[in-house]
Amino acid sequence: MKVLDLQCRQGHSFEGWFGSQDDYDAQRAQGLVTCPMCNDSEITKMLSAPRLNLGHGTTPLKPATDVPAVVPAAEVAPADASPVVQMQAALMHMVRHVMANTEDVGNKFAEEARKIHYGEREERNIRGQATREETEALLDEGIDVLPLPVPDALKEPLQ
Repeated sequence: MKVLDLQCRQGHSFEGWFGSQDDYDAQRAQGLVTCPMCNDSEITKMLSAPRLNLGHGTTPLKPATDVPAVVPAAEVAPADASPVVQMQAALMHMVRHVMANTEDVGNKFAEEARKIHYGEREERNIRGQATREETEALLDEGIDVLPLPVPDALKEPLQ
């Protein structure tokens, strides 16, 4: 298994796992390797240090029992990572948290948000798609909404 450090044209850094260099080359040629932040398929392989897993001298990790809802960027990305990488990691963590703790109502977001706001539906956390005009109308009505761009890679179940 090869773990590669990759980067898109916008400078988003991410990791890719491939069976071999040939697998990476073939997937990249077919446009299957894309940035999880912006879906850009123009990917560059970055320099990375090899990781040797010798299988000894390590202590097994204990499962987390008390995980905070918001994790500081330093806990998501290595402390020596650049501020951009730390911010990117924190954003991805936040988006994953939102995805795991909301119900997807799809294109009916504006309609469902109004029903919740006016007490026609039970209060719950929802997410979905709304046009700019729908979002502005909700805000004008006093309905709090937060536009959140979700990378395509997080919209589907991860393998």
